[in-house]
Amino acid sequence: MIDIKQQEEMFIALGNILAKKIVVYAIGGTAMMLRGIKDSTLDIDLVFDKKGDRDKFIFSLKQLGAKDFDETVVYGLKNNIPVMLKLGDARFDLFLNKIISSTFSDKMKERANQSHEFGKNLIIKPSNFHDIIIMKCVTSRTKDWEDITSIIMKNDINWDIIIDEAQQQVNLGNESAILLLGEKLEKLNNEKIIYIHKQILDKLWSMLKEQINKKKITKK
Repeated sequence: MIDIKQQEEMFIALGNILAKKIVVYAIGGTAMMLRGIKDSTLDIDLVFDKKGDRDKFIFSLKQLGAKDFDETVVYGLKNNIPVMLKLGDARFDLFLNKIISSTFSDKMKERANQSHEFGKNLIIKPSNFHDIIIMKCVTSRTKDWEDITSIIMKNDINWDIIIDEAQQQVNLGNESAILLLGEKLEKLNNEKIIYIHKQILDKLWSMLKEQINKKKITKK
C-alpha cells in the first residue's frame, strides 16, 4: 500500500530521470488518487499508447532500482496483461492500450482531461471517473466494489457516458462489457449500497438483449 506522498515522490523521481517527455494515462486507484477520490492504493496502474514510451518508462524504473515481477502471479494466463515491476512497496502495472478485456478507447483518452506534471519529463493524465467505473465493473475484486461505490457517491454521474462507453467496449471486442456492468450495478442497487435508477438498468439489459440477438443472426 502506498499513499499520495509516496506516489508523488516516485513519479517526480521518474520524471527527472526520463530522457524525453512522455504522456501516460492513469487508471484504477492511481487515477482516483490523482483526482482526490482516494488517499492510498495497492498498485500503480498506468496505460501507455506507445510501446516505445512504455519501454523508456521501464528503463527509468529499473534505473531507480525496480525489479521485474511475475505477471502470472496476479493475472494468470489472461490476454493483454501488463508488464509488472516492483519498486520498494509499490507494484507498477504497465499496460499497452488494452487492460485485460477492456480497451483504453479514444473517447477515454479525450475524457482524461487533467494533466499532472512530475519532474522534467513525466505527464500523467488520470482517467475520468466514468471510465474508472467501467473498467472496475469488469473485475471482481473486493476493493473495486468499494471504489465504484465511493466514486458514484462522491460525483455527479452522467450515465449516458457510461452506457455509451460500455457499448463502445463491446464494439472493440469486449463482449461481456455490458453484461458485467449491468450485473455489478444491479447488485449494488439490490443490496441498497447505492441507488441506480431502474431506467439505467433497463437500458443496459435492453442493449444486452440486442447484442445477443445480433450475435444469433451473425451465426446463421
